[in-house]
Amino acid sequence: MKVLFIGDIVGKIGRNAVKALLPNLADKYKIDLVIANGENIAGGFGLTETLVTELFKMGVHVITTGNHVWDKKDFINYISKDNRVLRPLNYPPGVPGYGSVIYTLPDGTKAGIINLSGRVFMPSMDCPFRTSRPEIEYLRKETNIIIIDLHAEATSEKVAFGYFADGQVSAVVGTHTHVQTADEKILPQGTAYITDVGMTGPANSVIGIEVDQIIQRFLTGMPDRFAVANGEGILSAVVIEINNDSGKATAIQRLQIIYP
Repeated sequence: MKVLFIGDIVGKIGRNAVKALLPNLADKYKIDLVIANGENIAGGFGLTETLVTELFKMGVHVITTGNHVWDKKDFINYISKDNRVLRPLNYPPGVPGYGSVIYTLPDGTKAGIINLSGRVFMPSMDCPFRTSRPEIEYLRKETNIIIIDLHAEATSEKVAFGYFADGQVSAVVGTHTHVQTADEKILPQGTAYITDVGMTGPANSVIGIEVDQIIQRFLTGMPDRFAVANGEGILSAVVIEINNDSGKATAIQRLQIIYP
C-alpha cells in the first residue's frame, strides 16, 4: 500500500494546491490512500462541512485535525456524523467526534488511522502515549496497517512518541508546526516517521499568515485578526510505502511542490 499524507492545508491557496496537484501525485506514486490534515482549511482556522466535502471530492479519503478543530462552532454538529473526519483521540470522554477510523479501500484492504494531540505547549489533553495504546491494540484486531497523525508542538514529544509506537504502527506523521522537517526515516522496528510533514498553503508567509501582520505582532505585542497570506502556494506531503501483510513501512519520501 502507498499512502500520501498531506500536511496542514491552510485556506483557499492550500485547497487550490491540493485540487491542482493531487490527481498527478496519486497517479505518479500509485497512491492507494490519501490522508490530509484539514484543521485550517476554512480561512486558516477550523473547518466547515462545505469545505470538507470539497476535499473529499478532490480525492482525500480521511481528514485529520488538531487544536483548531472547534474554531467553526457549526462544525461540531457535523463531526459526529462522519467518521472520515477525525479529531484528536485524547480529548476527554464525552467530546463529540471520532479519534480513529478503519478505512476500507476498494480492494478490501483496511487501514487504521489515529489522530492524536501532543501536550507540550498545547491545550490540556489526556496523555497521547497512554491513550493510544489500547486504541492501537483495538485496531490491530482488524488490520496491521495503522497511521498516526500526532498534532504536536514539541519536537522531543514527537520523536519520543515515534519510538514509543515503533513496531506497533506503520507510520507516525507529525503535524501542527507548518514547517517540514528533514528527518524522515524508518525506525528500527519498521515504523515510518517524520517530525512534521509541513504545510500546504501560502509559500511566502509565516506558517500561512501574512508576513507583515506577524512581524507587527512581534514588534508591538498587539493582538490583531490574522489573515491568510496571498500569492503562490506550496504543497507539503510524504509518501509512505507499507507492506500490507506485516504493516511495516518500507519507505518514506518527503515532497514539497510549489503551485502554480
